[in-house]
Amino acid sequence: MATRGESGERVTAEPVTEQTLAEAQKLWGLALTPRERELVAEVWPVQLARTRRRRRVELPNRLGRAAVFDPRLPQTRVETEQRPRVFSEPSRPLPASDEEIAFATVAELSRWIRIGELSSRRLAEIYLERLRRIGPGLECVITLTEELALTQAERADRERVAGRWRGPLHGIPWGAKDLLDTAGVRTTFGVELFADRVPDADAAVVRRLADAGAVLVAKLALGELAMGDVWFGGTTRNPWDREQGSSGSSAGSAAATAAGLVGFALGSETTGSIESPCKRCGAVGLRPSFGRVPRSGAMTLCWSLDKLGPICRSVEDTALVLDAIVGPDPGDPAALDLPFNFDATEPVAGRRVGYVRGWFESASSDEGDRAVLAALEACGAELVEVELPDLPYDALMTILEVEAAAAFEELTLSDRDDALRQQGPHDWPNGFRRSWFVSAVELVQAERLRRLAMERLHDLFEGLDALVAPHWDGRLTLATNHTGHPGLTLRSGFDERGRPRGVTLYGPLFGEGRLVRIGMALEAGLGVQTRRPSLSARAGSAGV
Repeated sequence: MATRGESGERVTAEPVTEQTLAEAQKLWGLALTPRERELVAEVWPVQLARTRRRRRVELPNRLGRAAVFDPRLPQTRVETEQRPRVFSEPSRPLPASDEEIAFATVAELSRWIRIGELSSRRLAEIYLERLRRIGPGLECVITLTEELALTQAERADRERVAGRWRGPLHGIPWGAKDLLDTAGVRTTFGVELFADRVPDADAAVVRRLADAGAVLVAKLALGELAMGDVWFGGTTRNPWDREQGSSGSSAGSAAATAAGLVGFALGSETTGSIESPCKRCGAVGLRPSFGRVPRSGAMTLCWSLDKLGPICRSVEDTALVLDAIVGPDPGDPAALDLPFNFDATEPVAGRRVGYVRGWFESASSDEGDRAVLAALEACGAELVEVELPDLPYDALMTILEVEAAAAFEELTLSDRDDALRQQGPHDWPNGFRRSWFVSAVELVQAERLRRLAMERLHDLFEGLDALVAPHWDGRLTLATNHTGHPGLTLRSGFDERGRPRGVTLYGPLFGEGRLVRIGMALEAGLGVQTRRPSLSARAGSAGV
């Protein structure tokens, strides 16, 4: 029989007996004797009482674990000296049409604003008009921040005229994945339960982008609680084919960027939520090393896995955005004070890029994947054949699932998880419930497996500047998210229906600068990044 506890959670009044444990031990293949089960049952009320006392203490989503994950091993070598960052200087003249302007890179927009050819106010109005006109069809916008955007844009213009230049993002409109807190503007996590949630402070990255002069034009859709592309307002669409979802969970960030609705966006990734929608939508996404960007004021799904990163239309733009948001913050004990070095003029010739031959010769691979290898060789990179360490990487998912269940414990205990739209066996509500039956011993063992994976991947990256994987393989996505290594996803070509295909470069810990430089050379060699979706079609694939 179930009743409600003091904190409103559903609790059972039935005692735990030896027979209860006889059934429960089947979950993990244990073989306790009847006497051993009796001893456990005898003291189980003590454990349950501890848990109920703990539940009376409010543990807000922002409150992390006492143990802070650090991806660095004792043998990890990272740069400690901050050198001057060197970015390219674009020279393209300001286009005549608003649409051409909307699809420009951040670097181009920045130059036009800096030299006075384009005002931030006009640029904000271009993107706001596109967000209103195109956004509903893509179901990618949760909240339009028009008043805030125009205020920030006008301030950027006044400061530029007065000689104050905040840097490359000065006056650039951007969109935030709607799990980043924005003071006075609702932040919903993609869930109707939180549709009226209005934070009183900005997330650290929102504050840093404002300090850099960027202009927030929209809060963009994400799958419910950062899963998939389904949110309380619909399903975010791929701008290249609106019959197809944009993938997730940074669904709106990737779709809006690829459709030219924002200058850039921020997304988040736990195990693929930047990489996957960028591949689907043809955007460029940079998932930084764990600890590179502070997550203060961002919804927590998994304290030891969550990462925030830029989504853009060109590879170099990701470095421009990353530069503005890196560094420690008091609200995130995992955020590290490490230099971010980047030089757009650094030679790529001689850089060593690892690849697994079997992946590119598999039946799942195609000429587009092999063109990536050819383009890397053509720009002077040295291809090095490697093998991915043979480990059961899927077993690491226990860490994500248990941490996520803890982060949203209240939804499970109160049954409010029933309000989420997605209720399948692999969706969050069921994942949270299932995680309550995961042994604490199994969680510790999964963490030990993670440590082993960190050691094996450290050895794999030794002597490499990057590692490339084809569009279809997800093992490196899973592995590197758990070890904390960065990943850069960019467009590699198109399928037979004209939809984008993506490739991901993975790099050594805190090696984002060199990873982006290699990605720039690959982007130039492939020559497919300037094609854009035809947004006049209701569905189907088209590009110009």
